[in-house]
Amino acid sequence: MSKGTTKRMVIMLAVAALVFGGIYGFQQFRNKMIKQAIGSQANPPQAVSTTVAQFSTWQPTVEAVGTLRAAMGATLAAEVSGLVTAIHFDSGKVAQAGQVLVELNAAPLIAQLPQLQANAALAKLNYERDLAQLKIQAVSQAQADTSAANFKVAQAQVVAQQALIAQKTIRAPFSGQLGIRQVDLGQYVAPGTAVVSLQKLDPINLDFSVPQGQIDLIRLGAKVSVATNAQPDKTYTGSIEAIEPQIDTATRNLKVRVKLANPHGELLSGMFATVRVGDGAAQQYITLPNVAIAYNPYGSTVFVVKSAGKGSDGKDKMSVEQRFVTTGMTRGDQVAITSGLKAGEVVVTAGQLKLHNGSPVFVNNSVQPDNNPNPMVHDQ
Repeated sequence: MSKGTTKRMVIMLAVAALVFGGIYGFQQFRNKMIKQAIGSQANPPQAVSTTVAQFSTWQPTVEAVGTLRAAMGATLAAEVSGLVTAIHFDSGKVAQAGQVLVELNAAPLIAQLPQLQANAALAKLNYERDLAQLKIQAVSQAQADTSAANFKVAQAQVVAQQALIAQKTIRAPFSGQLGIRQVDLGQYVAPGTAVVSLQKLDPINLDFSVPQGQIDLIRLGAKVSVATNAQPDKTYTGSIEAIEPQIDTATRNLKVRVKLANPHGELLSGMFATVRVGDGAAQQYITLPNVAIAYNPYGSTVFVVKSAGKGSDGKDKMSVEQRFVTTGMTRGDQVAITSGLKAGEVVVTAGQLKLHNGSPVFVNNSVQPDNNPNPMVHDQ
């Protein structure tokens, strides 16, 4: 190989080494700069709002939605078929117990009644005659027994006929308010045809259910307050009258009945109402706004703000610690914490979605979430 060829090869290798070295150096420089940029932005402090966990005095209460039911209610119907011959009530009026409401055609049955009564009278005479003759041995004991049986049969036929006639008359079984009439004069009705509804509304019952975890707050005679949107400015008071002696296995709820006075008929059967049962001694609970709790399938958590020492600028640094808590009863926007948190600890109330355990934070409490124990709903 000549000197010129060797020199050209050396120059070519040197140039190649220089080019590849430059490329490698540039790659290393770029990776270093990217790493520094990512490191400087890896975990910047996040803005959060906070609140201080503190004790609050709670009156243990149970709130539920129930259904109002008449103390006594029935849809009156015809027992037997017949033609409506008389109507003795007006829709919506008050009826007294035993009041005649509707009469069906009973003329054929009434016409047959005197015949049966005459047969009974004759059977009675025959029985009395045979009984007198039996005393002087004029007839046998068998004859007297037959006469007695015939008399009883005749009496039973009269009573049965009277019962059939009574079925043609529909009466109010109890005092209450009538509904809308559903039959007309001259209408033929079949057995079971609805005539009118009858509801006894004073007093009125309210049925509601409570979870089994709140059974200890329910007892017979406990006072309750009831509100309904039909009378939004009025609250009714009553007491627990009955408690179902078993838990519903489908819902794990306990059914409760409350009796309410309803002298003006403002509450109607079928309405829904909100019931509040408050009983027992007041208790102290650590409370938080409900939005501070992260509810997860594996448990409920909160973020607690902790001091992280001093920064390079001399200012205090803060970070968060994720902690599991056990929640209890709720009251408006608040929830009780039964374990996992101490009074006085600072808890994050907004900004949790961008946090994880150990995240640096700074506090901005210019906007606070609702934390009202008795919030009012307003239309916007």
